[in-house]
Amino acid sequence: MTESSDRSNGAAEADAVRNAGYDDWLDALAEGDGYYLESPEGHGSLPPRRVCPHSGSTDLSEESLPDVGAVESFTVVHVPPPRFADDAPYVTAIADFGPVRITGVLRGVEPDDDAIPLGLAVEVDVEHRETDGERVVVLRPE
Repeated sequence: MTESSDRSNGAAEADAVRNAGYDDWLDALAEGDGYYLESPEGHGSLPPRRVCPHSGSTDLSEESLPDVGAVESFTVVHVPPPRFADDAPYVTAIADFGPVRITGVLRGVEPDDDAIPLGLAVEVDVEHRETDGERVVVLRPE
């Protein structure tokens, strides 16, 4: 085997590696079983986490994610990074889902500042980017 083919095999293996906590969370979202992690003190966070960022607790439990959240903030992206080149223009939004906030691509709305009201009720799901087909967290109007 040549050095060149060793490098390309290594790259393929690196692409196949799962980020267990995050990819498991994406799998759960895609199956309609979204969850968040909660500390005994009631702080919510998203996977992957091993320690509560607020209290330092390592005793985190999986709790069901609320079905509906509300858009708190958003931005319309016209000049995207390379991984989203074919998706532009698109909207990146932060939605409040009670114990946690989720950042995702807001789909199902026009990418126009005037078309997106703050407080818009959204559901979270997993879809694919146009550019490379990789999974992405998506928020859609309820």
